[in-house]
Amino acid sequence: MAFTHALAGAVLAAPVVAFAPEFAVPAALAGVVGGLLPDLDLFAGRHRRTLHFPVVGWALALPAIAAAAVAPTAGTAAAAVACTSFAVHAGTDALGAGDEIRPWERTSAEAVYDHLRGRWIRPRYWIRYDGAPEDAVATAALAVPVAVAYPEPLPAIAAACVVLGVAYALVRRRLPPVVEELVG
Repeated sequence: MAFTHALAGAVLAAPVVAFAPEFAVPAALAGVVGGLLPDLDLFAGRHRRTLHFPVVGWALALPAIAAAAVAPTAGTAAAAVACTSFAVHAGTDALGAGDEIRPWERTSAEAVYDHLRGRWIRPRYWIRYDGAPEDAVATAALAVPVAVAYPEPLPAIAAACVVLGVAYALVRRRLPPVVEELVG
């Protein structure tokens, strides 16, 4: 779920919040963006393949983290958190369901594509599907440290993610017919 990925990205900024609070807002906002960015392949390309890099994504994240450690600035901190969030998003997609319109039916063995090995990683179903009740719980849990320890506007963003995530969870299983009607 997008809101879970967004908040996971913000949480990845925790070391910046703790050790370089002057860079906290840009780093956390970059984490939110990095957490959302892979899902742009819903609109262009193949979802969970075109912009999802669960293994190769770390080739961007690790040098960005090193650069932020060696030369800490708002830009390097933001880049490190954004790149890490981008990689974490793709990896955590394997913990959920496959990429199907009704993921609770478990008809897909393709959670996310591993470009390095040239194969799909199978879904693990730790979170049964995007918008499942446990997904909303994960969103709420990730919101807590952001709401408690991060500077504004991050607590407001965390609250909005929880509200939207719970609303999505309430309607998720009713969405497939609507999507099929719209897409045709």
